[in-house]
Amino acid sequence: MSTTTRPLLIVDDDPGLLRQLRWAFSEHKVYPASTRQEAADLVRKDPVPVAIVDLGLPPDPDGASEGLAILADILAIAPATKVIIATGNETREYALRAIALGAYDFYQKPIDIDALQLIVARAERIFDLEAENRRLLEATAASPIDGIIASSPEMSRVLRNIEKMAATDVAVLLRGESGTGKELLARAVHKLSVRAREPFVPINCAAIPETLLESELFGYEKGAFTGALKQTIGRIESADRGTLFLDEIGDVPLPMQVKLLRFLQDQVVERIGGRNPVQVDVRIVCATNQDLDLMITQGRFREDLYYRLNEVTVQIPPLRERAGDAVALASFFLSRFAVEYGRLARGFSATALAALKDHPWPGNVRELENRVKRAVVMTDGPLISAADLGLAAPGEEAPSLTIRDARARAEREVLQLALAQAGSNLSKAAKLLGISRPTLYDLMQQHRIGLDL
Repeated sequence: MSTTTRPLLIVDDDPGLLRQLRWAFSEHKVYPASTRQEAADLVRKDPVPVAIVDLGLPPDPDGASEGLAILADILAIAPATKVIIATGNETREYALRAIALGAYDFYQKPIDIDALQLIVARAERIFDLEAENRRLLEATAASPIDGIIASSPEMSRVLRNIEKMAATDVAVLLRGESGTGKELLARAVHKLSVRAREPFVPINCAAIPETLLESELFGYEKGAFTGALKQTIGRIESADRGTLFLDEIGDVPLPMQVKLLRFLQDQVVERIGGRNPVQVDVRIVCATNQDLDLMITQGRFREDLYYRLNEVTVQIPPLRERAGDAVALASFFLSRFAVEYGRLARGFSATALAALKDHPWPGNVRELENRVKRAVVMTDGPLISAADLGLAAPGEEAPSLTIRDARARAEREVLQLALAQAGSNLSKAAKLLGISRPTLYDLMQQHRIGLDL
């Protein structure tokens, strides 16, 4: 929404002040109102990003009952609207009460136009930021495959290809960096296939010692070796009629590659120590983060096995090449972890969103998930910052070492700690700090606590 068409609601019964504010916000579409009913009707007609509401309105010009009632009406109709309360010195306590009831901020008369324009601009940026977070959360449901978060054209193409091949029985090779979600896509192949109700059996070939890999894959008969006390079905056989997912296929040693090739040729399993071949019907999906073509050239991977496994290849792009997916995934993880851990975090600050977009994500989706989980658990405010994510904000400079700036940082940290310990209750936080509530709110404004972008 451009600033030239941006709506702004101003509720005040002073015609002269309304004219002054209309002039000050001439680039906005100003909606003037002088009564509670007019304000409610205007918000129902066009939910505004920001509203400026005078507390002292008739029939209670010397109190705050009408202004507080208008605040409640606006937030009931449009909860996302940022309401800025106008107050005189004598009604400052009412302004703080309005903040506790959900007002975004307040300013004191007489009006300082520059200060009010700054407050409105900041409120609009927060409104936009929260709207973007909501949009991203809603966009996560638009993925072609349920359970997979993707909005980028690069990943959308991958998901469409997964849909196409899932209905067939071709062997699928998923290639991509560590942490890109290869197992999740393998499960999607299984879930979208006719084998969806049958077993999905994953095995990480890199996590099993070479001496145990054969028995894990093919199983063994009782007495086949020391410790074989009973017949044991292998992973391949347990995946009969379903899907076998061989993760990190590039780590399978050459002797085992020969046995895997033999199985793939006729889908017959011979348990260790057994004499009776077992016919199975298994779909194979493999994944690797290694360069199999290079490994073939180096003699570390069999070319004939490669072609058996590589009937269809899916190249999964790293997160840094998936425009927009880092933010969409981060919003999904934030929502999930906020519910899981009972935290108040509901979005990302502007600097955090920029950092999410700029970070190269060497650990891909796995790194992103871990950073968001830690930030949700550790942050005290509603918006996660770049620092909460452990990321540098774009253009961020090293902190100043002057005594004045160091004291300001220390003061800000103490304020944040007190608010966190008091559960964001201003009265309790002020008591912890040994100051009055008005002084606390002045300090919060000075340090932009709760107002950060």
